[in-house]
Amino acid sequence: MQLHQLRYVVTLAEEHQFVRAAARLHVAQPSISAAVRALEAELGAPLFDRSRQGAALTAAGEAFVPWARQVLADCDAGVAAVEALGGLQRGRVTLGATPSLTTTLLPGVLAGFRRDHPGVDLVVPETGSGDLVVSLERGLVDVALIILPVAGSWLETRPLGEEELVVAVPAGHPLAGRDVLELADLRDVPLVMFRSGYDLREVTLAACRGAGFQPVFAVEGLEMDGVLAMAGAGLGAAVVPASVVSPGGPLRAVPFAGRELVRRVGVALRRDRTTSVAVAALVERIEEAMTGSGAPVPAASPRPGVGSGEHGGRRPNMERTASA
Repeated sequence: MQLHQLRYVVTLAEEHQFVRAAARLHVAQPSISAAVRALEAELGAPLFDRSRQGAALTAAGEAFVPWARQVLADCDAGVAAVEALGGLQRGRVTLGATPSLTTTLLPGVLAGFRRDHPGVDLVVPETGSGDLVVSLERGLVDVALIILPVAGSWLETRPLGEEELVVAVPAGHPLAGRDVLELADLRDVPLVMFRSGYDLREVTLAACRGAGFQPVFAVEGLEMDGVLAMAGAGLGAAVVPASVVSPGGPLRAVPFAGRELVRRVGVALRRDRTTSVAVAALVERIEEAMTGSGAPVPAASPRPGVGSGEHGGRRPNMERTASA
């Protein structure tokens, strides 16, 4: 049983004549006759009583045609659903991202995308780059916004830009009055530090050791919001992305001379899976936001209650879902 046979039967039932059915379907009359006869033979019962006046449904035909109409309607609905996805009318995208990028870059991007494509559901699991790579491998996310580099021959990564790391200190801190800093200026300066496994922790430690000293910790083992809160309370300085220090807030961002510390932001997808139209459109929107604003990641206030997985670190994902 084939779809074209069902379509022929339904059309013939509506037109009652082979000639009119053939004209409506733009096929030759013998083709319709042969297809209907083959279907009747498969079903073991005639669907039409044929006469000079035309073709009238038999009892078997009366029972079969509503079923055929439903099958054709379901197929047409399936085609429409795929076409709707292609037109970004419906769909679902799971975008994994590190917490600081979720806080700074994504709100504006996702708001614009949601406004333009309200039928596409968005799910945003937050965790570190290492966990996001695992999620990509397992098919739990469609695309990930991460800190490069990440490893995996099956991964396709695209660099989006660099973000400067700065020293965040409160107004009364000895470094607050400086225009720029050298890494050596952090020698013997108590630091508020992320917990082990974080990208920002490892980058800071490696940079300090490269400058010839071991950093001093005032407090360690924190998430992003804890680091910012502790630094704001005066416990110590914090090396953080420039984007998380809100202008006019309690912390001042002091840059390093010559952009000594930067992090590379990128997007990661699987090489072996087809990228949907919705995912491609969202990635394009992210790329435009990263390259078109003059700054890779716009500054924003830290969001209470969310930690920074950044790189590695096995903490549970916290999903943000926007649905129609």
